[in-house]
Amino acid sequence: MSDELLTVPEVMVRLKLGRSAVYDLIRTRQLASITIGRARRIPVAAVRAFVAVRLEEAA
Repeated sequence: MSDELLTVPEVMVRLKLGRSAVYDLIRTRQLASITIGRARRIPVAAVRAFVAVRLEEAA
C-alpha cells in the first residue's frame, strides 16, 4: 500500500527525532498528519515530502 500510515514513534525512528520535535513539525504543519479517533497518523508520503523539502533547502 503506497499510502501507508505511520505512528509518531515510527516517524521518530525514521527521522531520528524526539517525540516533541515530531509533534512540533505536525503543529507547525511542516509534517502532514491525520487523526483517526484519538490516534495521530502520518502518511509515508508526508515524511518523504518533508525530507525532500529539507534537502532542497540545504542545497
